[in-house]
Amino acid sequence: MIDHRALRAFCLEFNGAVEEYPFNPDVAVYKVGGKIFALSALDAADPLTVSLKCDPEEAVRLRAAHPEIVPGYHLNKRHWNTVTLTGALPDHQIRELIEDSYDLVVAGLPRAQRLRLDRP
Repeated sequence: MIDHRALRAFCLEFNGAVEEYPFNPDVAVYKVGGKIFALSALDAADPLTVSLKCDPEEAVRLRAAHPEIVPGYHLNKRHWNTVTLTGALPDHQIRELIEDSYDLVVAGLPRAQRLRLDRP
């Protein structure tokens, strides 16, 4: 099961990914090119959650298939999901969701930034 240390390590593996705390010291925000791709409240009681950007159609499908995936908490519910990390979803699927979120954000960056990230 992914804990906050594993979540942090995975998010920071991506090219250009940074960790910031713009809201308060207990909410880790992972960005690329100044845009958020993941948020996680570190002080939250068990279980850990992470909010991720998602294609709107895929977001609806994921919510219908997995009770641990719900519309983004305090985010645009059309484009964001919040995933509860209880161990019900396999780690590889959570990693795919994080990577998909990163890729969506990178796709919206200017071409020059994408090229610097090796993601044309």
